[in-house]
Amino acid sequence: MNALQWLREADAVIQVCAVVLLAMSVASWVVILYKLRLMAQARTDVARAGEALWAAPALEPALGRIRALDRHALVWPLVVAAAQLQGAGRSDALTHQAPLAQRATRALRGALHAALARLRWGQVLLATVGATAPFVGLLGTVWGIQHALTQLAVGGQISIERLAGPVGEALIMTAAGLAAAIPAVLAYNGFGRWVGEVEAELEGLAHDLHALVLDPPAPER
Repeated sequence: MNALQWLREADAVIQVCAVVLLAMSVASWVVILYKLRLMAQARTDVARAGEALWAAPALEPALGRIRALDRHALVWPLVVAAAQLQGAGRSDALTHQAPLAQRATRALRGALHAALARLRWGQVLLATVGATAPFVGLLGTVWGIQHALTQLAVGGQISIERLAGPVGEALIMTAAGLAAAIPAVLAYNGFGRWVGEVEAELEGLAHDLHALVLDPPAPER
């Protein structure tokens, strides 16, 4: 009996466990493939956008160039927030009555958090799959062994030959759980390190823009 035939003949609990594991595996691989592309582009884009920013004579002229380089909008919102702060005048709104340092902190923090949310997308799913998939597989294994032993007991004499097949087939669920969990755990750890590197670059850039807003360079004469 192959695995597919065994799954067809299994009860509802085994089938549900198998469907859940399949969904976990597909979802985690979708996230892994998407984040491989995202992180590869993000690491390049942040470096290139930072170079374009500091090569520009001012924030406003840099916006168009950075927008073209920043495919996932990680650096561009920070520069937009800083440019808006430099050009903002006074108004009656409470947000414009706060000191410039406070407004700059709030605006750049919001842009930074939005960028980090895009970078961290999918991390929770990978962590969830890595933590829960082995237990789903173990549940399917335990239930399958219990079901197999019950059927063998009803059928009469139990021997090693009759027991090996059903138990071995039930262990497929453990293997399926590990197959779903291991790529998710490895990807979560790898992406976590890459996200940390890009996050450090973005935080440094936000700090530099904050200082630039508070102390803009004097215009050339």
